[in-house]
Amino acid sequence: MTSETDMTHKTLALEVNGRVVETRVPAHRTLLDALRDLGYVEVKRGCEKGDCGACAVLVDGVALDSCLTLAWTVEGCSVTTVTGLGNRTEMHPLQEAFVEHGAIQCGYCTPGLIIAAHSMLSENPSPSEADIRNGLSGNLCRCTGYTKVFDAVAKAAGAMREAGETS
Repeated sequence: MTSETDMTHKTLALEVNGRVVETRVPAHRTLLDALRDLGYVEVKRGCEKGDCGACAVLVDGVALDSCLTLAWTVEGCSVTTVTGLGNRTEMHPLQEAFVEHGAIQCGYCTPGLIIAAHSMLSENPSPSEADIRNGLSGNLCRCTGYTKVFDAVAKAAGAMREAGETS
């Protein structure tokens, strides 16, 4: 016989930033909470209703708001946070461009913006300014005014095309 606690929790196995992790989560736990509980604090808690994009992660290459995604629904999937794209010593072209263009001010929204940009560039490696604006429309930033963000994404798109990267 299974106890009530056992029925309301699920052992979840997924790949995060190339590493397989297992955790036990209640059925109602969001991916945001599960990732932060596992130590992935680069996934930011923003509005918790899908309006700001601060919690965006890639799930099998597609940007999702982790605050709206139940953790158990990504069982067996590949989850990538901004740290999975690159780090301080080996930055992804998007990360480099954000730094170079001053598209980071307080930095709170930056992980979600980079994830959204990555997802958009995977689908459209040669975006127009309107494409970039549309691709990042689900992300809120209160500090930069977006111009530097849009410039950074355009720069990274060019660098990625030159390097033959599609994402």
